[in-house]
Amino acid sequence: MTEQTKKADKAALTEARRPRGLIDRGAADIAATDAMIAAIRKSYELYGFEAVETPFFEYTDALGKFLPDQDRPNEGVFSFQDDDEQWLSLRYDLTAPLARYVAENYERLAKPYRSYRCGWVFRNEKPGPGRFRQFMQFDADTVGAGSVAADAEMCMMAADTLEALGVKRGDYVIKVNNRKVLDGVMEAIGLGGGEHSGRRLTVLRAIDKLDRLGLDGVRQLLGEGRKDESGDFTKGAGLAEHQSSRLLGIIDAVSSALGASPVAGEAISDAFRKTIDRLEGLGPAAIGQMLRDETSGAPAAEALDAAQTRAVLDYLRTYYVSSDAAAPGDARRPWLDTSYASDALTFSTWRQSVGGSETGSQGIAELKELARIVRAAGYGPDRIRIDPSVVRGLEYYTGPVFEAELTFEVKDDKGQPVRFGSVGGGGRYDGLVGRFRGEETPATGFSIGVSRLYAALKAINSPIVGARAKVGPVVVLVMDRDQIAAYQGLVSRLRAAGIAAEMYLGDSGMNPQLKYADRRGSVCVVIQGSNEREKGEVAIKDLVAGAELAKGAKTLDRDAYLALKEKAQIVVAEDRMVAAVQEILARH
Repeated sequence: MTEQTKKADKAALTEARRPRGLIDRGAADIAATDAMIAAIRKSYELYGFEAVETPFFEYTDALGKFLPDQDRPNEGVFSFQDDDEQWLSLRYDLTAPLARYVAENYERLAKPYRSYRCGWVFRNEKPGPGRFRQFMQFDADTVGAGSVAADAEMCMMAADTLEALGVKRGDYVIKVNNRKVLDGVMEAIGLGGGEHSGRRLTVLRAIDKLDRLGLDGVRQLLGEGRKDESGDFTKGAGLAEHQSSRLLGIIDAVSSALGASPVAGEAISDAFRKTIDRLEGLGPAAIGQMLRDETSGAPAAEALDAAQTRAVLDYLRTYYVSSDAAAPGDARRPWLDTSYASDALTFSTWRQSVGGSETGSQGIAELKELARIVRAAGYGPDRIRIDPSVVRGLEYYTGPVFEAELTFEVKDDKGQPVRFGSVGGGGRYDGLVGRFRGEETPATGFSIGVSRLYAALKAINSPIVGARAKVGPVVVLVMDRDQIAAYQGLVSRLRAAGIAAEMYLGDSGMNPQLKYADRRGSVCVVIQGSNEREKGEVAIKDLVAGAELAKGAKTLDRDAYLALKEKAQIVVAEDRMVAAVQEILARH
């Protein structure tokens, strides 16, 4: 063959290349993911959720226009036309398919319907570091429950699930907001009504990028637009400066309410705590009377300014008068709990931002109730936090929204600090099922991004992803090509005993076969040459012990070396082969 012919043949070869935004997974990755899925499933089932599975494809109109923001069916999703010219799309999440499933089977399902699903989803978006076009999600949803208690349960389950996966308390936080609060703020700045629905969605998607772009980046997206590092320009919402400032203000304002940062989970100020302590001495009757009379000038004003006083009273009104408060002196004393106080400061600041918006006020009331429920269940702001920065980019959310964020920091390969940020989220979507049924059906759900969380768990060496892939099969070496049937017989005996085994199918000699077994992750190999066959025996080589023997050849004393050598390879009768292999597998 000439050199020119070789070049022509090489040029004709198909280039092996992986599509952008997609990844290959090996045995270890798959095994670790399976362990994660098992832990998540156990956590979800503890809350009473049951499994259901939906197809990878849905009719495009069933998925809706929640992710795409253009008229093209393939904007944001991967779509194609079936042979009957119906548009089909790969699912972009697991929620929209569930809405179709519930609507289609509504009469036979027990309501509220509690289900979980795990599977791959697909986004026709620009890939980047940590952003894939195919990724795995694990969702849990409750359909048919309009109570805020259902949303609170999702937040509690999210916290419990992260801890079950090995994320320590303090290394994560479940952040909670309400889309109605954001809608109320937008009403207050003149973006209410159907004619501004598109701009409101653009605003929400801009704020949703806060963790990646920071305040300056979001401010650009709220205005004329932003150019990223690659030079691509994203058109903004076109808000005026005073409009964007008011929106961004609700994110920052709470942290400065008392010179502390309850949004970040820090302690409230000494002034606030001392004021609450002093008010306790008034007794329940006096506090109740003070609130009924709205005597905001009372003891609180001695330590705090007017805005701070309002926050104290709002706190008391929420967690004392409207709750089943314990008697003074009772160890529970919910009105003295700093986690409640942190929530109250947030709500007080928000009330000013939403102004007279009924929608915004309703959102605040729902969050108050959610906070009361999770705090009473023992979930403090270190685990579940009311946070105005949470938006969630999908359009179909209608009420409380939540996000699971990892707060720990690790170093990348270059030694640079990396934070994984959000690894899950969800919220209330009361209108999604109603698209199929013609009537509003309340629903709420939470989704874990399994692929992204896996990378985070690897970074902190979580035991749940540290487990190696399953050991490879026992390999029966082929020493004599004319004895293939006999070797296959040995393999069959091992398999009959429930031991994964294979006969080497290549043409190589003994050493390459041993290398093959090592690459397969095999613990041991079975060897039978003519001498062993005549005696009715097999040799079994323990590859793990053999590796230890090679490492310790110069460091082990004579007795230890000989003991390890005895384990590294043994010879047994054929009828003892299965038992001997089982013993070797058991010690590794």
